[in-house]
Amino acid sequence: MRVVVTGSGGRLGRALMAAFSETAISGPAGPRGWDVPDYQLDDPDSAERHVARDRPDVVIHTAAWTDVDGCAREPTLALRRNGAATGELAAACVRHGADLVVISTNEVFDGRRTDGRGYTPGDPTGPINAYGRSKLAGEEAARAAFEVGAPGTMVAATDRRPQLGIVRTAWLFGPPGGDFPAKILAAAERARAAGEPLRVVRDEIGAPTYTLDLAAAVVELVEAGAARGVHHLVNAGRVSRAGWAAEVLRGAGIAVTLEEVAADAWPRPSTPPAWGVLEPTPLPGGEPLRSWQEALADYLPALLRSAAT
Repeated sequence: MRVVVTGSGGRLGRALMAAFSETAISGPAGPRGWDVPDYQLDDPDSAERHVARDRPDVVIHTAAWTDVDGCAREPTLALRRNGAATGELAAACVRHGADLVVISTNEVFDGRRTDGRGYTPGDPTGPINAYGRSKLAGEEAARAAFEVGAPGTMVAATDRRPQLGIVRTAWLFGPPGGDFPAKILAAAERARAAGEPLRVVRDEIGAPTYTLDLAAAVVELVEAGAARGVHHLVNAGRVSRAGWAAEVLRGAGIAVTLEEVAADAWPRPSTPPAWGVLEPTPLPGGEPLRSWQEALADYLPALLRSAAT
């Protein structure tokens, strides 16, 4: 199977390249990565050019503009990169007979749920920020392409119709750093040096998700031929930003006073959903992703080593 990962140089893209390289599904050559400067979300012709050249069997689309505050400042650009570009890739995949797995986000939901339950794939969407709206636009554009086909489709009538999968996830962390745990470690050092508390938001709840675990789950879906449809893939459990920060500090052995503050005390261009919890959907093997605490414990030693260099 010819596997392509868009955004292959990003946090999740790197994890997916490694995960597909470790399985026989992508053959001895392994997966192929598309990334900047060659693959461009701002270029309407980029997707068709790449799909026509490499003729993949499946494309895992992680490439996106994930700067949520940047999306809030430039919503039209966000729709271009996360919405229109996804639709163009979907149309190219349909034309050339390739399956597509789109990586999406918990921010397609409004976060106003109060019953303590995670959002399921069947729950109504309703993003409250530009990033969430742009990612939902990408989901909808991909669905439209796969439902109606695409002009000039090259798949023979007897061939299997290409399949679309949408994987929503949340709060990604993992190599190469620069993520929430890394930022907390750096902020804790600054707070300790200044003799001040570390202030972290208490009323934003989600499920931290380790990119290595998410990548393995995506590979499992593809290997089993079960990627079609909408999947919610997150590590088990839920926690506030402040609770996550506390676990990072505990695991790192860093003693600093942590002050929990309301989200509205931390002004920013984008408003994240207060309740960003996704209800995990079953994987083909029946085993859910492990808890975010277990995943964080696996990740922290490497993060601490890199922070010390």
